[in-house]
Amino acid sequence: MKPKRIILIRHGESEGNIDRSTYAVKPDYKLVLTESGKQQAFEAGEKLKEITGEERIMFYVSPLWRTRMTFEYLAQHYNPSMFTWKEDPRLREQEWGHFRDLKANIEIDDERNKFGTFYYRIKDGESCADVYDRISDFMHSMYRDFEKTTFPPNVVLVTHGMTLRMFLMRWFQWTVEEFETLRNPKNGDIVVMEMDEATKKYKLVTKLKRKKIPADDYYPWSIVAPPVPRI
Repeated sequence: MKPKRIILIRHGESEGNIDRSTYAVKPDYKLVLTESGKQQAFEAGEKLKEITGEERIMFYVSPLWRTRMTFEYLAQHYNPSMFTWKEDPRLREQEWGHFRDLKANIEIDDERNKFGTFYYRIKDGESCADVYDRISDFMHSMYRDFEKTTFPPNVVLVTHGMTLRMFLMRWFQWTVEEFETLRNPKNGDIVVMEMDEATKKYKLVTKLKRKKIPADDYYPWSIVAPPVPRI
């Protein structure tokens, strides 16, 4: 049974969000929430409860510590009988390789911005295209869960900024150029997709923040006018 809502939540603020030098001494998966991040996660749980009410939920959770902590704060607003959950490594954040100091991370940022976010593959890490592929695989598993007659009316993915954007790109079949206009949601932000009863398709309820992309980044070789983003 298809759920009436698919909800995506970015984890609360983590150690890495406030001090990128942390990545030089601590594995990405071990980064935990700051005190502010814990509050963001708890408040996201309040907002989520307002959306779902007393309806049941299926949570899919990235295994990284900051997302698992976020899930625990979300779950505080629900009776345990109201939800089930699965940990799924395919929902992890884009991999940036191993220990890197702040200078190296800034250099990657600069080079990636010049090359293009979607196609740039980080050394010892992933490109956004790689994340897109594993999100596609995750969706196949999720679709099989939808076939269960007891599947709940709400799906919640507790994940990361880039992974969240890749999910939306894959689901709505956005072009690479459309993806490049998207900004990351803030820590603790909630993005809601709802089933349209008339079409039986999901519509994006949450308005996403976007950035302007130079016209030359849209098919500069083509005599056809650059496509207008459909987002």
